[in-house]
This record gives sequence, C-alpha cells and structure tokens, in this order.
Amino acid sequence: MGRMIGYARCSTASQSTDAQVAELKAAGCDRIFHEKVSSRVPEEKRIQLQAALAVLEKGDCFCISKLDRCGRTMVEVINRLHDLQSRGIYVRTLDGLLDTRALGKMAPLVIGLLTGLSEVERSMIVERTLESVEHRRRTGGDLGGRPGLEQVKKDNILKLREEGHSLRKIRTLTGVSLSAVQRTCKEAEVA
Repeated sequence: MGRMIGYARCSTASQSTDAQVAELKAAGCDRIFHEKVSSRVPEEKRIQLQAALAVLEKGDCFCISKLDRCGRTMVEVINRLHDLQSRGIYVRTLDGLLDTRALGKMAPLVIGLLTGLSEVERSMIVERTLESVEHRRRTGGDLGGRPGLEQVKKDNILKLREEGHSLRKIRTLTGVSLSAVQRTCKEAEVA
C-alpha cells in the first residue's frame, strides 16, 4: 500500500488552509502540500499542486478535501482524475464523494460517468442560458447590463451643458461618472 499525499488550497488571503491541513493530517496523509492561490490561476502556476502531483507514484493516494481543489473547471478535474487513474494513483476526497481505491475496478467507470455528467451539465447550462435570453427578448425583459441613466439626470446634464459648463464640471455638479456625462451629451447631439 502506497503513501497518502494531501493537497490543500484556499483562494484568498483572508482564508486559511489550516482546517483542510488538519483534516488531511487526521485522515493519515504522509505529506501535505498547501497554498493560497485563486482557482483562476492556471494549474501550471499552482506551485504546491504541481509539487504534490510530482511526488505521486503508482500505488499512492492523492487526498483532497473536495474535488474542486484539484482543478479549476469540471473538465480539468475530470482530466486530472483520468490522468491519475492511468498512472495507478488513487484519489480520495474527504467529503466522501470519491475514493477510487475503495471503488476498485469500478473507478474507471465512475470517472467516465463523471466525465459524461460534466459534459451534459455544460450543455444544459448553455441551453438554459440561451432559452432565458430568447424569452427575455420575446417578452421585452431585461437582458442584463448596467441600467441606463435616469431621464431626470440626463435632462440636468444637458441643461448644464447648454449653460456652458465643461464635462468635468458637470460630473462634479451631478455626481454622475464622466463617461455617463459624455455619453449623454453625445446621444443628444445625434438625436
């Protein structure tokens, strides 16, 4: 039976990996790698993750608190699971979702199912998003984006501009951003 290598990650400076590290120690990890790095950082720049993956050998177990610790997206996580499985390395999550050693010969099947589920989930999200946008277009609903400037504020901006005030002075007087002041004046010129 191989070693158990743990990896802990938190995203922000205000968070701590202490709880994850304690759980990994309690689970019996022989060695634990941990870091504070955003999940948006590419995996090749996650130094401790790369170090943990580098020390793993056939028969070892890669132990993490949750699956999202080992990848940024579901596709990355599934690819990592597949890679580790093909190298003869087990994966265990402390939340109980996955333990490929306990699954035995069923592990490749479970990883394959997870892969399929992630693809279905991705296509369903795209489909629902497109349906929602189309529904809002048909019904005149809000398509998102920043709300426009209130007409009262637009009228005030135009009045101040007619009085000869500069765009920066109008910004100061109205409390509206300079870009909104510029846009309002430009729209009035076109109209």
